[in-house]
Amino acid sequence: MTTANRKAPKLSLGKSEWVVLGVIFVYSFIPVFGGLIRVFELAGGPQIAPENPRASFAPTPIILHILSSSLFCMLGVLQFFPSLCRQRLAAHRAIGRVVAVAGCFSALSGLWMTHFYTFPETLQGAPLYWVRMVLGASMIALIIWAVIAIRSRKSFHHSASMVRAYAIGQGASTQTFLGVAWIIAVGSEAMGPLRDGLMIFAWMVNLLGAEIFIRRVLRSPQRR
Repeated sequence: MTTANRKAPKLSLGKSEWVVLGVIFVYSFIPVFGGLIRVFELAGGPQIAPENPRASFAPTPIILHILSSSLFCMLGVLQFFPSLCRQRLAAHRAIGRVVAVAGCFSALSGLWMTHFYTFPETLQGAPLYWVRMVLGASMIALIIWAVIAIRSRKSFHHSASMVRAYAIGQGASTQTFLGVAWIIAVGSEAMGPLRDGLMIFAWMVNLLGAEIFIRRVLRSPQRR
């Protein structure tokens, strides 16, 4: 006799999935931790990070961007685990809704800050401004297309679009690691056009990695 209150089977992730989960959490830790420190300061806490006059002028977009980006990066990686999708489809869908909304808010707040905040040339030149605007709009479009694709039962297009959006959203992590590596190698922080180039290069690395992942791991069903 079967019972109506049967417990759901315990979620079991593969070894490679645990490795990916650990790597992404470590990879995202520095920008997420730094962002949360900024939110703590703006909420009235003591000054820890270097002063940011833009945060004092208009703190709401920064707080929204930090919180939504943290959710998008930390929860988004769970969506790429086959075990979660197979064993917890309802959780996969629920997390997906949160990730999609967080990603759109992250991109929208990033676009607002890029356009309306005043940056010195040492922190943002014209090339970085336009790349940020294009990638922010692309991230929103990719998330919307991913939602449309899954509603049309186009799983591959849904996954591929979310991988590309996630690669854009994880730009801050790669930029942080490149910036730290530059300081270690040269002894000073990159500024001006060099900083713009490093920031743009970080997004190029992420998007290249996304395309490799899509072609080697996801693969279109027509090519299997």
